[in-house]
Amino acid sequence: MATISTSDLKKGTCIIFRDAPHIVVDKTFVSPGKGSAFFRTKLKNLKTGNVIDFTFKSGEKLEEAPLETKELQYLYKDSGELFFINPQTYEQLTLPKEMAGNFLPLMKEGETYQVYTLENQAVALRPPLKVKLKVVASEAGAKGNTVTGATKEVEVETGYRLQVPLFIKEGDTVSINVETGQYVERV
Repeated sequence: MATISTSDLKKGTCIIFRDAPHIVVDKTFVSPGKGSAFFRTKLKNLKTGNVIDFTFKSGEKLEEAPLETKELQYLYKDSGELFFINPQTYEQLTLPKEMAGNFLPLMKEGETYQVYTLENQAVALRPPLKVKLKVVASEAGAKGNTVTGATKEVEVETGYRLQVPLFIKEGDTVSINVETGQYVERV
């Protein structure tokens, strides 16, 4: 197993913590005026889904989890699970719906996503930074209401609703920030 230093930790890094695989959800470096520096982290257990806060001393060594990243095609969701298929081997893998988190309403069937696997079991989904989705429903923007950067609500092809500028119309493709769920640009 490979070991890494706490300074190498970043969002998405997978480590073995208390004999279970965890993924780093958030990391903050703290350097107090007195005493030694440390890293405040949020770790998500890949088997149970529980998130815990833990503080590591600066320079501490950690064991990296032996995860594989696979490009899998998203098929559908059903009864709390997401179903993926490997396009090369036609092997199907499932992932609990909770593992997708805020990304779930932006997932489009048929798209390829990166999935972390541990011992050939899907354990986590690595969402992209942005997704491009087509606008399927849009309300009409009010004329003359453009001075303040006005917005309107639209619905994209996955059923997700968000605020966009008034010039966006039905049929346009928009880019959405996965972390915030907000409009980025028209594509």
